Amino acid sequence: MKNNIKVERARLNLTQEDLANKVAVSRQTINAMEANKYVPSTVLAMKIAKVFKKTVEEIFILEKGD
Repeated sequence: MKNNIKVERARLNLTQEDLANKVAVSRQTINAMEANKYVPSTVLAMKIAKVFKKTVEEIFILEKGD
């Protein structure tokens, strides 16, 4: 699963730490998601989308085989 977290963070001028604090996870979790090494839970995906004022589908993109 790909995502637009890094792009959206840049748009809002947020660091990984800032976003992590807003959604109650570690900075390492945000880093792993941006590197496509971690797929978030539905609840976490919804929290992230809410911070960015986007839908989950606008942030997380399913690829073939996902």
